[in-house]
Amino acid sequence: MAIARLAFATSVFSVDVDRVALHCNPVTCVISGIRGAVSVIGGGASGGGEQVTGDTVLIRPGIEHRVVCDGGINAMYLDGLSWPEGAGLAERLAGDVGDLARDALFQDVDAQDELRRRLARGLPPFPQPLATVIEDLAADPMSRMTQLELADRLQMERTRALRLFKAATGQTFRRFKQWSGLRHAARLIAAGELVRTAAMDGGFADTAHLTRTFRLSFGLTPSEATAGLAKASPGSPSPRC
Repeated sequence: MAIARLAFATSVFSVDVDRVALHCNPVTCVISGIRGAVSVIGGGASGGGEQVTGDTVLIRPGIEHRVVCDGGINAMYLDGLSWPEGAGLAERLAGDVGDLARDALFQDVDAQDELRRRLARGLPPFPQPLATVIEDLAADPMSRMTQLELADRLQMERTRALRLFKAATGQTFRRFKQWSGLRHAARLIAAGELVRTAAMDGGFADTAHLTRTFRLSFGLTPSEATAGLAKASPGSPSPRC
């Protein structure tokens, strides 16, 4: 079977808020302050009260935390980066890696690719059909692909297909589909689309479903994010998901 390196999405936005409520990033996130340092503070059972403060901070996915800043944040979400069990909530990025992260936040594609390479945990190539499935799901948030269809496309038993999918993406099949829809909806909202339209186009049941998922993933409601986007510094990156 042919093998391929997986091409994952990188999503960037800026929002002018002083704090972000308790939430869990679905994927690895890098944040920096628009006008100063940011603090990432763990909360809940998984966060353990850990706090990391810096100009640029890398946040591990799946751990509850909140963010405190002074004058807004730039945020970049890096799909497909895996983390070892027991890794901490967050770490400051300084030196060459910090400079690289800041360039990546300002949508330097080469910097984003190099940052991914440095942060990667040695993921091997995967079967080409899996790369195609991931591309298809990312391109079509309305996709109704089932677990059985995934297994059929990968030509393997369902449980094995699901394990392979999670090993490649760092997310379960269901979570990855939801994240693809959420990214799509966030892009529409940033472009000025109505929340109810973004919810429908992103494959969510209704506005309430999108709002709940949005807050759990970003720590903001769509309306809070929209207001913050409108106030974000002109020198910050433009939203790009």
